[in-house]
Amino acid sequence: MPVLLEDHDPELALRPGTTKSDIVEYLYQHPEWGYSPKDVTEALDIPRGTATTTLKRLYDDGYLGKTDDGYYHALGDRDDVRRYVSSLDQTHRLFGHHRDEETTPETPERRIGDGRTDEELDAELDALENEMDGSDE
Repeated sequence: MPVLLEDHDPELALRPGTTKSDIVEYLYQHPEWGYSPKDVTEALDIPRGTATTTLKRLYDDGYLGKTDDGYYHALGDRDDVRRYVSSLDQTHRLFGHHRDEETTPETPERRIGDGRTDEELDAELDALENEMDGSDE
């Protein structure tokens, strides 16, 4: 798939579904707040040690800022990270969080083409097209 070069970030070392990505996503969705490792642990339901280590690595790699008293936050000048988080948000809205995880799709009573030959399907399609056109052949 082609990429728009203006928005392409080949150096961005974040991958969806990882703890690093989840933390970056969370902090960049709330850029006006600073978070302690404990806050991130509680918000994302991850182990405290994982949160502490990952936050430090993200800070060292320049993805996050950190206050003198230990609160991590999104950086205002990281357009690449904001674009990444925006693409995750769009993906979640399109594919991820609109369906109850426990819900299963209904099984249709009859499948399209089930038990019919190609000729029968073609004839049915022709009949439907004629019906829509308002003509009867």
